[in-house]
Amino acid sequence: MKIIVGITGASGANLGVKLANLLPNLGHETSVILSDAAKISLEKEGFEPKFNEQIHIYSNDEIYAPMASGSAKFDKMIVAPCSINSLAKISCGIAESLILRACAVTLKEKRELILGVRETPFSTISLMQMAELSKLGVIIAPPVYGAYSKAKSIDELENFIIGKWLDLLGVEHEIYKRWSK
Repeated sequence: MKIIVGITGASGANLGVKLANLLPNLGHETSVILSDAAKISLEKEGFEPKFNEQIHIYSNDEIYAPMASGSAKFDKMIVAPCSINSLAKISCGIAESLILRACAVTLKEKRELILGVRETPFSTISLMQMAELSKLGVIIAPPVYGAYSKAKSIDELENFIIGKWLDLLGVEHEIYKRWSK
């Protein structure tokens, strides 16, 4: 599959980096769009965005990049994490950056879009926006931890969240303990 990973400035941008780095190792062509706000979040949270050399990296102002057009034929897109600001703009059809344009293209082409919305608690406005996007087929998948994984470290907790996103993308993996095992 050809998968786009949009990384916005929400807390936990390292999850998007980690997800993106796994995808080529699991056999998928991966393109990453990294927003300026994501770079700031990564820095403030103590992470440096290092990417697998197989990944195509785009900045959020590269509106001429392949994923800005439906003819590029990407299979799926995930925004992980998805900031509340990005959620609001996606729900309103605002496409002023490459991440937002790629989301708009994904929606218009009726391809799978997953939003790892990162906030707590959610405001009523954000919940309404998520509900409207869900009606359009967007999968809303906040980075929520399942205690049944019995994670013993931050790395295991992150693997659980990323594993759930990989499941939604239809990517085979074994990075977290499933409920039945």
